[in-house]
Amino acid sequence: MSQTIVHLIAAARPNFMKVAPLFHALKSDPEFAVRVVHTGQHYDSNMSDAFFTDLGLPAPDYHLDVGSGTHAEQTGTVMIRYEKICLESRPDWTVVVGDVNSTAAIAMVCAKLHIPVVHLEAGLRSGDRRMPEEINRLVTDAICDLLWTPSPDADENLLREGVPADRIERVGNIMMDSYELLRDKIESAGTRDEMGLAERSYGLVTLHRPANVDDPGVLGQLVGQLLQASEQIELVFPVHPRTLKSLKDHGLYRKLAAGRRIRLVEPVGYIQFMNLLTKARLAITDSGGLQEETTYLGVPCLTLRPNTERPITVTQGTNRLTGADRLLEAVRDILAADPSAGQCPELWDGRTAQRCVASLKARIHHPRPSSGVSPMRDAC
Repeated sequence: MSQTIVHLIAAARPNFMKVAPLFHALKSDPEFAVRVVHTGQHYDSNMSDAFFTDLGLPAPDYHLDVGSGTHAEQTGTVMIRYEKICLESRPDWTVVVGDVNSTAAIAMVCAKLHIPVVHLEAGLRSGDRRMPEEINRLVTDAICDLLWTPSPDADENLLREGVPADRIERVGNIMMDSYELLRDKIESAGTRDEMGLAERSYGLVTLHRPANVDDPGVLGQLVGQLLQASEQIELVFPVHPRTLKSLKDHGLYRKLAAGRRIRLVEPVGYIQFMNLLTKARLAITDSGGLQEETTYLGVPCLTLRPNTERPITVTQGTNRLTGADRLLEAVRDILAADPSAGQCPELWDGRTAQRCVASLKARIHHPRPSSGVSPMRDAC
């Protein structure tokens, strides 16, 4: 029997973590031949290659070398280069993950070439269409054949948008699979000890979203709030390349670096980062994935955004939304309260990849007739 060829698409740090457990699960099943496609949308040795190494992923079978650029440039280049691959060596299925430009671009290529495409982490909505990620989510979910969701709210979002129920399958949160895949290495990593950090004595900071780091007014306010928060608790801040550039461009880097209890460090690999996160007293972030990881680990999280596409981390988990002007107050509230583990959502259990493989096999062996037609899918 011939193998089913599956392309797994990776473009940015969170994609790599989501792809890895699914890659290993598919690779161990003789029914599948799995190929990794790296679009190169985010390429930095610390931000990209390190995650492939940490997560046991092989060198990509295909590398699109897209690099940075405007949203249109990235989306268009991914489409042109991936279409060429598909025309030369057509996959049976393609799996896209997350909400970056590459996700929507690959989904559009597959839809127009009639290659079945799956969206892992489907149905998430912030309700804020000013965020490019929200547009990518909407486009991707409208044209995918199979939507793997992480939580009940994602199912509800898709049904409300008119997606046929037979395209939706809740499989859980694959970010937890990545953590469990590497739990032993994470726990034994010496990152925390090398920095001389005692358990629960520090906060971990990540910032990268344009709304927080591109505007000098907002960024300046955040720098001031972080400096004041560091007087309450030591902060460790792996600085994203975009954030580093903005801090330097706006003359804020030296001010932040002068903070006696703020450690500015280069981005670290997944294992090293999670070693820091597991024993942090709190996290301050604008990342989507970190909202989920802190919920799973029971670490209080302050998300510097007015909304979140992962509301279950607020209603059930340890996450709390806050603004740049309220950060210090929110940090003080957390430090004054007893740590609360929150509740881990259903199916966030480290076995999502196995459910994905079972779902895919069921679709292959027992194809389901479509119960509806997406107007976007049949356009043009």
